[in-house]
Amino acid sequence: MFTGIVRTMGKVVERSPHYLTVHTGELALVPGASLAVNGVCLTVVKTGDGQTLLDLSAETVARTTLGDLRPGDRVNLEPALSVGDEVGGHFLLGHVDTVGKIALIERRGEDVLLGVAFDPRYAPLLADKGSVGVDGISLTPFAVGEGSFRCAVVPYTWAHTNLAGRRVGDRVNLEVDVLAKYVRTWRDK
Repeated sequence: MFTGIVRTMGKVVERSPHYLTVHTGELALVPGASLAVNGVCLTVVKTGDGQTLLDLSAETVARTTLGDLRPGDRVNLEPALSVGDEVGGHFLLGHVDTVGKIALIERRGEDVLLGVAFDPRYAPLLADKGSVGVDGISLTPFAVGEGSFRCAVVPYTWAHTNLAGRRVGDRVNLEVDVLAKYVRTWRDK
């Protein structure tokens, strides 16, 4: 489980159909641990020399943006929560629900207005002033519509995540709030 508070950014070293190697710097990771990479929960295979090798499944590559990654790309990294860790964002599982596209990046003083377009069938799972994971970043959506939402990104988040390098049209991983998914499942039974 994760919180959407990105711990650090890494850099893709290599991506193959079955593995992803990321420069993770000083993160203390061990084989078998979970690491969210752009919001996708991956399993650590091995670490050393500031790099981490992670397993990739065909399902993960097909349903997320990880298949788009190239050497040198910046990625958001968050190790899994440990008992006693602060939950500063919201609960994320690292299970991407859909891939969206950045539709708007607009400077508003110090803040940045981020607009995201997505498959409208996920709209009932997004609440105005609720929570959404965008590439593993805990954000608060507003102006939620059928297939789009906006978020105000504060300067710290902009500077310390991969959002600063994003452009309109870029694909992003989206994870809707897990509580919304459970409520919808119970309602539909």
